Amino acid sequence: MEAANSYLESVRKQFLYYKTLGEKAMAQLEPEQLFIAVNDDTNSIAIIVNHISGNMLSRWTDFLNSDGEKTWRNRDAEFESVLTTKEEVLNCWNKGWKCFFDAIDHLKPEQLSKVIYIRNEGHTVVEAINRQLAHYPYHIGQIVFYAKMLKQSEWESLSIPKNKSNNYNSAKFEKEKAVRNFTDDELERLK
Repeated sequence: MEAANSYLESVRKQFLYYKTLGEKAMAQLEPEQLFIAVNDDTNSIAIIVNHISGNMLSRWTDFLNSDGEKTWRNRDAEFESVLTTKEEVLNCWNKGWKCFFDAIDHLKPEQLSKVIYIRNEGHTVVEAINRQLAHYPYHIGQIVFYAKMLKQSEWESLSIPKNKSNNYNSAKFEKEKAVRNFTDDELERLK
């Protein structure tokens, strides 16, 4: 059970990290930049957010008991421009993440091996979580990359800034070895 608890804690931290990356990227943009699509085959950040949220709501609502592809989900509509303000984008983003974290936070270690279904295909809960741990960061990477392109200048790096790896590593190796643990305050800020 200790390994299962560690897994759930680790997963939560990873998802919080990616959620925060997306938020920090979007925060650097002017509101209208959230809705820019460079061509018909490109999704705006607002559309990507709408898709992530739609996926989260479908996958994590009653996910232990009902198929993760809900009958009420209209995936194709997630790729239409329905969000029109920054406030709507952020509300949509937060609604999806709340659904996801509510589900994860109520999981018990013994439920990790339970088989659930996504589009009628069986997954253990661990497999379903890992599936989304690949899916959501994929789209958040799109958001970050697109935001950086739209911003063009004065971009606040969300990782180690270009040509700053040596400085970053020097600072890290000056410290004692330690396991990275988030404090309660850090976890709250990541929410």
